[in-house]
Amino acid sequence: MNQTPDERPLKTIVIAALEAIKATDITAIDVREITGIMDTMIVASGNSNRQVKALANSVVTEAKTAGYSLIGIEGEDTAEWILVDFGELIVHIMLPTTRAFYDLERLWAIRPNQEQEQEQDQVQQNSNSPWNTSDNRE
Repeated sequence: MNQTPDERPLKTIVIAALEAIKATDITAIDVREITGIMDTMIVASGNSNRQVKALANSVVTEAKTAGYSLIGIEGEDTAEWILVDFGELIVHIMLPTTRAFYDLERLWAIRPNQEQEQEQDQVQQNSNSPWNTSDNRE
């Protein structure tokens, strides 16, 4: 993990930068158990394309000032969904309609084992159902 001169974690800096430009519904998700690509994903909303761009610029400026390195930024052209990549932390800044459509929080909340357990429970429920008409005789 990168250390800054003032020792503030990147997550703290990013959330403060988002709050400064009035982002809404800021959510931080720990994804270390799900992926090795990143540790934390932050999702936030802006009320207009202009605000989404301003939020992304604020995040980049504050993190760079604190000594963190930016890997990349995507989506600035349309500003419906901007992804800011710091490696260990990725920030998704979206318009509310885009955020509702993709529902990243729900997608990233599902753990691989949890999904398999849900599928197994569903198969078990279906096989025990009185409506199950499958016949295993051949």
